[in-house]
Amino acid sequence: MKLSILFIATTLVFLSCNQGSQSANAQVAASDSSNNNLSQPEPQSYYIDVHDMAPGKIKIADVAAAHEKDLATEGKFGVNFIKYWVDPEKGKIYCLSKAPNEESIINTHREAHGLLPSHVYKVTDGPEAAIEGKEQLYLDVHQVAPGSITPEDVAGAHKKDLAVEKKYGVNFIDYWVDPKAGVIMCLSQAPDSLAIKKTHKEAHGLLPSYVLKVSQGQ
Repeated sequence: MKLSILFIATTLVFLSCNQGSQSANAQVAASDSSNNNLSQPEPQSYYIDVHDMAPGKIKIADVAAAHEKDLATEGKFGVNFIKYWVDPEKGKIYCLSKAPNEESIINTHREAHGLLPSHVYKVTDGPEAAIEGKEQLYLDVHQVAPGSITPEDVAGAHKKDLAVEKKYGVNFIDYWVDPKAGVIMCLSQAPDSLAIKKTHKEAHGLLPSYVLKVSQGQ
């Protein structure tokens, strides 16, 4: 009888300890899962943010200095600034980056130097070609009805540009499109802006809203 009671008591103690151990393990696993979820970075997308400054009032050296401040701050907000383009004459600055969202880009610029963009476009990009020689860089911008284009539409038009570009001495390097905003931006090398317009006109008839003569930094 005493042995039976002892056996039962020992069994109850074992089961109680085992359940406690399983509960503790479950709590640790849940905690680890929660920590893993917290450590997952937000998905990154490409963005181009545009700064509209006073025409003729900005200097390339000043933009380069501001870009260095962006690079020193970007990690805090999960941003990776890739390249930028400046047209000092027209007072335009375009910055290409990868970021989790629009707000992270604005916050980086705000903390780095306080120069906030007037527009931020979430873009998809095309296949990048190499810069050839020292021909001038241009950024031509197309503005169409918001939601009226798709990345596939722009990819098809870009192929037509590539088939015509050599006739006018143009080298299309890359393009970016924000379908929601109806904005397409094309980076190229050309002898002048007219050569770019002629290429677009012959290739597909879609002329840019404006063309910027730019310098590139990164």
